Order: sequence, then structure tokens, then C-alpha cells
Amino acid sequence: MYQVRSKDYSKRDLRKRWALPDRVFFACGACHILAYAFLERYGRPDMRALWFKPAAGYTGNHIVVTTERWVFDYHGFSNRESYFAHVFKRARQKWPGWSATLVELPREALVSEQKSRDYDGLWLREPTQFPENALPRARAFLNRFPAPQD
Repeated sequence: MYQVRSKDYSKRDLRKRWALPDRVFFACGACHILAYAFLERYGRPDMRALWFKPAAGYTGNHIVVTTERWVFDYHGFSNRESYFAHVFKRARQKWPGWSATLVELPREALVSEQKSRDYDGLWLREPTQFPENALPRARAFLNRFPAPQD
């Protein structure tokens, strides 16, 4: 999770969101599009898109791609157990009592507002709902990282 703390930033201001650096953009509101691009390029049956669904009353949604060994998000690859421990620890430092459920999402829900709304509490913006199509930007951002090795 990555949280932009700026009086000049609003999730509703799509122009300002689009102008963020890639890493921040794919951490703050476009992680689902990065996950989709990753699965589009490298997807295998053992890879899953997982949504960190915060408990009621909390913030901190995030979507990653994972296998039994690793997690991929805007950071690149991380050890799965270490990543989950880190996310929960940092979120609880910001929001005491924070908890989340891990919800597996089908690939098509990552780029469909309608299909994402089938999941209680989830409402994802489609790539074309940004000032420019975010999918080409996600595909280009993936070029910064190596292909998965296992």
C-alpha cells in the first residue's frame, strides 16, 4: 500500500492522479491495472490476483499478483510471507486495529467496473476511465522488472 498525503492530491481528480510518477500511480488507485497487465503478460494457472479488502471502517485497499512463493506489485517481486507481514505491520502502524481479508479476484474483474462491483466493497476504475488509457502505461511500467523466475 502506498498513500499519497498531499493537499494537492485527490483520488477524484483524475488529471492529478494521472500526473503522478508511475510508481505512485500504480500504488495509489491503479494497482489493479498493473496486476491485470502482469497477468496478461506472464499469467500462469498458479498466479492469482489478490485484493487486500480492509475490515469495515478501515482504508487501505490494494491488489497484487501472487503465487505460493512471491508477490508482485509496484515494488516488483517480494517474498510472499515477508510481504504480507510487512503490509499488515505498516497498516497497523497507520491505523491501529487494521485488518484485511485476502480476496481472490478473476482477471476480468481487474479491468471492468461492472465486474468489480460484484465484490462487496470493490469498485475499480477501468483503464479507459483515466485521462488516457492506463493499460499501455502499466505494460510499459512492467518493462522495469524481470519476468517471474519460478
